[in-house]
Amino acid sequence: MPRRGATAVLACTALAVVSGCGASDTGGGGPAAGGRVAGVTVTRDAALHEALPEQIKKAGTVRVATDVPYPPFAMFVTEGKSELTGLDYDLGQALGAKLGVRFAFTPTKFDGIVPALQAGKFDAAMSALTDNKERQKVVDFVDYSRSGSGILVAEGNPAKISTLDDLCGRKVGVQAATNQYKLLDAHQSTCRAAGRKPADIQTFPKDSDAQLALRSGKVIAEVVTKPAAGWSAKTADGGKAFDLAEDPEAPAGYRASPNGIAVSRRLPQLTEAIRRALQALIDDGTLTKICDKYGVASIAVKEATKNAAVD
Repeated sequence: MPRRGATAVLACTALAVVSGCGASDTGGGGPAAGGRVAGVTVTRDAALHEALPEQIKKAGTVRVATDVPYPPFAMFVTEGKSELTGLDYDLGQALGAKLGVRFAFTPTKFDGIVPALQAGKFDAAMSALTDNKERQKVVDFVDYSRSGSGILVAEGNPAKISTLDDLCGRKVGVQAATNQYKLLDAHQSTCRAAGRKPADIQTFPKDSDAQLALRSGKVIAEVVTKPAAGWSAKTADGGKAFDLAEDPEAPAGYRASPNGIAVSRRLPQLTEAIRRALQALIDDGTLTKICDKYGVASIAVKEATKNAAVD
């Protein structure tokens, strides 16, 4: 259940960014012959390369649409510059290295991503898109993560928060009109059923406002997407401002849903080649290391599936 509900999370670390539909490599040699991603050396698999569609092998490039910025999945390295960074792009670079082609990312307005795939302007999209049945009507998904809502707490977790139940009767921050607010509101009945006071939900217009309230002690926790919570815990004040509360019963977050790489249905061979390459990155631990780099190792899947969503 990412921030955008049935929409999606985004793309990542860019060595290659494209403008329009022509590739422009901004990262040196690129991953086609292999490379290091998140501290891991990824090597080309000749059999997987041969499994690619002929037009992809001929072009040497998979054209990827992504929406930027959306930390930790897609971010500009420097504001005003084109180079990207983030979880999705790192994954794209690893997949490209394994398949022996470049994954060239183009920043694209989110609501235009799926139509652009349908129109053949891109081969794939990596924007932490939520895999759902509605989208499966027009694109195929290779699912690489499951993510939902998480709980961000102050450094050291002084209030000893680990589950939603621990928020009953306490002041909790959340951005207004989000899935995270709906989650908290729905949990109020659980608090009452347990004979406890409901949470004192403090809503804020922006996530940054809720985070400021947590910093100042006005709330004891913030409910936000788990990837965003993990990234804030890892990076804010050098990792010394916040912690991510981990509920062992919800390792991927509350109301977690699958996120996938969307692939044009015109390219079933590409879908299968990406799925197989992703499985190789799962088996050797690369996917988990990429997710861990951005503070969210727990969202990595253990099996590369196609169209995992069931509703």
